[in-house]
Amino acid sequence: MKRKKEGRFTSFSFWLLFISPATSDYAPFFYDNGPKSSNGNMALFSIAEDTPVGTLVYILNGTDPEGDAVRFGLTFEKGTREYLRVDPKSGHVTLIQELDREKQGEISASVSITDGRNKVVETIRVFVTDANDERPEFQNLPYAIDVPEDTEPGVSIFRVQALDRDIGSGGSVTYYLQGISTTKFTIDNNSGVLRIKPNETLDYEASTTYFVTVLAKDGGGNYKGVHQVLTSTTTITINVLDAQDTPPSFVGAPYFGYVYEVSVPGSEIVTVFAKDGDEGNPNSIHYSIANGNFLYDFCMSVISVGLYDFCMSVISANELGPNEELLDQYAITVVTVRVVDLNNHPPTFYGENGPQTRFELTMYEHPAEGEILRGLKITVNDSDQGANAKFKLRLVGPGRVLRVVPQTVLNEAQVTIIVEDSAAIDYEKGKSLTYKLLAVEIDTPERFSATADIVIYLLDTNDNTPRFTSEFYVARIAENSPGGSSVLSVVANDPDSGLWGDVRYSIYGTGSDLFLIHPSSGVVYTQAWATLDAEVKSKYNFYVKAEDTDGKYSLAEVFVTVLDVNDHVPEFDGSLVERTMIIGAPVKVEAVDEDAESPNNVIQYSITQAEPDNIFDINAETGEIKLKPYIKSMEIVQNITKQKDCRWSLVVEARDRGSPSFSTTAVVNIDITEATQLKGSMAAFLMQSRDDPVKALGMAAGVISILVGLTVLISTAMFLRNTKSNRIVPARRIIIRRRPQSDRKPWTFSALFRGGGRRNDPSNKFTEGEAESGNVDVGNTCGTRGPRSVPQPPRAPCLPPPAGPLPPSNTRPGDRSRPRAPVPTVSGALSSKAPKRPNRGKESSASSETSKVPMSSALVSELKMRLEQKMIESNSTYY
Repeated sequence: MKRKKEGRFTSFSFWLLFISPATSDYAPFFYDNGPKSSNGNMALFSIAEDTPVGTLVYILNGTDPEGDAVRFGLTFEKGTREYLRVDPKSGHVTLIQELDREKQGEISASVSITDGRNKVVETIRVFVTDANDERPEFQNLPYAIDVPEDTEPGVSIFRVQALDRDIGSGGSVTYYLQGISTTKFTIDNNSGVLRIKPNETLDYEASTTYFVTVLAKDGGGNYKGVHQVLTSTTTITINVLDAQDTPPSFVGAPYFGYVYEVSVPGSEIVTVFAKDGDEGNPNSIHYSIANGNFLYDFCMSVISVGLYDFCMSVISANELGPNEELLDQYAITVVTVRVVDLNNHPPTFYGENGPQTRFELTMYEHPAEGEILRGLKITVNDSDQGANAKFKLRLVGPGRVLRVVPQTVLNEAQVTIIVEDSAAIDYEKGKSLTYKLLAVEIDTPERFSATADIVIYLLDTNDNTPRFTSEFYVARIAENSPGGSSVLSVVANDPDSGLWGDVRYSIYGTGSDLFLIHPSSGVVYTQAWATLDAEVKSKYNFYVKAEDTDGKYSLAEVFVTVLDVNDHVPEFDGSLVERTMIIGAPVKVEAVDEDAESPNNVIQYSITQAEPDNIFDINAETGEIKLKPYIKSMEIVQNITKQKDCRWSLVVEARDRGSPSFSTTAVVNIDITEATQLKGSMAAFLMQSRDDPVKALGMAAGVISILVGLTVLISTAMFLRNTKSNRIVPARRIIIRRRPQSDRKPWTFSALFRGGGRRNDPSNKFTEGEAESGNVDVGNTCGTRGPRSVPQPPRAPCLPPPAGPLPPSNTRPGDRSRPRAPVPTVSGALSSKAPKRPNRGKESSASSETSKVPMSSALVSELKMRLEQKMIESNSTYY
């Protein structure tokens, strides 16, 4: 077994310390788990260069054949840098210094294992693997190249090179251009060759230098667990070399020369100068004169004076080749020479045909601000020279509308008039503008001057929008106006002239269906077929539009109010009104007028006929009818009428306050009765709610809800008490004996009708009676009967006759000697146009002589059965 151990480490140098064979002491050994294992003897172990310091990178693992404890060691050659450290007991190998593959790609060290007596040492090589931590580096910096401007597109002009010390994808480099330089140049992404783009050329005269930014980017890789791509940039300076491709040009052209009339021949007048357009490598210039009687110097081209007062000469400038030959590239200019005398001429304005003192221009209004009035061809000139020919220009007229350029002139200048205020040049404000153009010498004692009139005639443009005289219009029209009636007239003004000032009107909007507008006059009419009704709709609003021939328009809103006309008659619910009046309380009649506004729908009430006429008063505003103040009891009423049936018929008129006024009448039948003997809060409530049955029903529903809630609460309390009681109740037996059928009596309910009874008996507070009907007759109708001409609803009966005493079983001991007084009743009905419901009063009423009503035998039997079952259930707990 020892030989096998030694054979496994033939590739490593090691030393074994032997003990005497008699002791049988074997040396410890490492486990060899292969290169991909993280524990063992670190054979062929590799570590990434971006591993953080302090990381556990490996575990040395081995054993001793005798089972003794082993310790581990890790040493480096003397003078080398120690990157790793091992814990002797656990064998944990930790990184203690940062790694850099580009500086040291392999670490040599020795690992050892010992049991205290024998020690095994092995030499290891730790390989450092690459991480993407290096940026591409450009070589041979800086980059500056010279390129002729006539270099052909697509030609290679330079090659950049960048190296990345990483390996793999992180060491590959690609190239890109950045910035505006990409418009002229292109670079090969792989080779780094820089070229001029196809269809692009260099121009020395446009730009002499280009700065091209090159970006070098590696292929990317992991660094500390994150994928990253590293880049570097550099700048290439490209100097464009000039080529002979541009002709010469004169500097300062055109040229003007001035000479005094006293000048001698040979005097210098003006110097022209031309330069080669190829400034990087210019050629010499040769000047020549094409006409005139002038001498010239070969290089300086000094023009001398001749014998003429005025002349124009053409000067040519040609480039010279290497052998002083004339090349085809040349330039020409015109030199104007004017002979001037002393200050004996004032400034003069010139037009196209010579001197001129009046300039006229026709143009459209509102030119753009800053626009030059090119129609004015004005030149100003002072024939003198030097200071004598220096003068100022001024424009005299409406301020800050136009300005003149230049303001200071030497000798001669083209006069330019520029618009400053476009809004002031308005045809509607004035059809023409007049200015004085003034030229005054500055530095001469004579202060010669000149003036010229500038007249500008304006042409109109459609620059104004039609404007209504108001943003909105309010109109009123009566509802009975016939179709085609005029409502109102709208006016819009457009100050433009001609067709542009013509305004056409139109109307639109959701409320415009019933209206139309005259397109020229702006008069708004109702449609011929339109019918206005204030009760249906009284407010209309729509828009009117004023538009010129160019489509410019403005809007205004129109509000039309339909005035109400008194065209409806007040109407009662019916021609016959039934009311029951309790003494001291009024009754009310009400009519409705369907007109939309007051006073047409305001109604006044009056009694037009009553007999006698001193019984009732009516409130003219509310329609409440009440008795005269002196009538306070039924005795007074009976004294007036002497009839038992106290019923009056009145004719009530309802008249509106419109003009003309309309009215209608209705017959009101009133039954007079006295208040019942109700007392207390409930009586007051019933009196208050007699005209509002919904209120009474709500009160009844509330009382019923409270009673139901109390019943549920009491039942719940009793149930809880019975369930929680632990008392033992002796069983009791209740025997219910049924009576023989012959002994049973039918159940009856006693109801009091119009009959006798005791005054304090609650059942006798109200009595029922059959409604009676009679003739419709104005005045007192108590006790009268006759043939009916109009169907009448049931009316209240008169006071009933005294009734007999109650049966002895229902009388109280203290009330036997007191007879029951009759109680007056309240009854009545209101006739309407709606179909009448069948009168159930006759079906449910009974004769005043009847005092008992037998119940249905089936209903009585069912009630008795339920009562008996209820008693049995309540006593079942005691059995």
